[in-house]
Amino acid sequence: MGAKKVFGIVLAGGEGKRLMPLTADRAKPAVPFGGQYRLIDFAISNLINSDLRQIVVLTQYKSHSLDRHVSQTWRMSSLLGAYVASVPAQQRLGKRWFTGSADAILQSLNLIRDEKPDIVVVVGADHVYRMDFSQMIEAHIASGKSATVAAIRQPISLASSFGVIEVDQHDPTTIAAFREKPSDPIGLADSPHEVLVSMGNYVFDADALIEAVERDGEQSDSSHDMGGDIIPFFVRQNAAGVYDFRLNEVPGSTARDADYWRDVGTIESFFEAHQDLVAAYPIFNLYNNQWPIYSMLVNSPPAKFVRDSRGRVGNAIDSIVSLGSVIQGAHIERSVLGPWNRIDSGATVIDSIVFDHSHIGADAEIRRAILDKEVIVDPGATVGVNRERDLARGFTVTETGITVVGKGTRVTQ
Repeated sequence: MGAKKVFGIVLAGGEGKRLMPLTADRAKPAVPFGGQYRLIDFAISNLINSDLRQIVVLTQYKSHSLDRHVSQTWRMSSLLGAYVASVPAQQRLGKRWFTGSADAILQSLNLIRDEKPDIVVVVGADHVYRMDFSQMIEAHIASGKSATVAAIRQPISLASSFGVIEVDQHDPTTIAAFREKPSDPIGLADSPHEVLVSMGNYVFDADALIEAVERDGEQSDSSHDMGGDIIPFFVRQNAAGVYDFRLNEVPGSTARDADYWRDVGTIESFFEAHQDLVAAYPIFNLYNNQWPIYSMLVNSPPAKFVRDSRGRVGNAIDSIVSLGSVIQGAHIERSVLGPWNRIDSGATVIDSIVFDHSHIGADAEIRRAILDKEVIVDPGATVGVNRERDLARGFTVTETGITVVGKGTRVTQ
């Protein structure tokens, strides 16, 4: 038997309502992350590093910046038929948009039929992790199952946020039940305080996936969701397997970050994932060059740290500072700065994330905050210092005290 032909689908149509206002002007997968990346770069990098060469990105909401990023960044050689193509909703089945992730695939079946793959890998576009999908594909083929779900252990307290997998007592590689966001989760036999949750990554036999989404499309009472409807369909047929993420061995990974995976669907999880990057020994290591995370090459000068007129030195501690940024006599700590930021004399940025092309004026103070792109902070102004004042200015402030300033905002004293 020859090698299986594998086709990749990235589901990138989510609105990302829980990340507002960061998603007010862009799709969730297009949200900047880690300085110079976009969230979608992690999914596509994992697929490319796993030797997938034909990949489509299904988009829908506010997709302009996402489509532009994919087209400008992911230019594959056509010599061997390789491509990463952004495909917007096309209304191929009538005058309607995607009504769910399974419906997105149903309305895009022409892409699968054109390529005629044996295996289809379906992944989400808004998680931060490293994964070698070739190992999951091998496990899927060996299992003889029609569908395989990648799974990771999470605290049982978080079960209501995920699709929870219950395995067969006699065969732990087979899914006995798949429960979407249960309120009464059952802990694992060997770890009662944990549950096994879906990572939103799937491997299917192509013909079985086509049959499943076509059947689902005929069900008027379906939510047309991959986790809520398609995987339970395979479970009922005893045809759904589980792939334990802990078994995945990524080159260059360490014991500290080997099974790192974060769903960054909320402001809190987005903020915490950035904090995972900045430690001296990070929980997630961006500097693993054996399994690189690719992104757009920014034509920019290096970051620069200079003294101000009073001789104060610009410095950054436990932080990431991207290309084109200039730190002039300012102090940066436990923060992530995107490209082309300017931080002026005497300013402090602590426990914060600053997207690209922002300007923080002299003696300004930013604490535990996220600043979207092109934000201007006037000299002496503050963000994240006075909760009531931030709320009065219309900023988003989470229950845990993270202040979010929307794109293009000017912050005054």
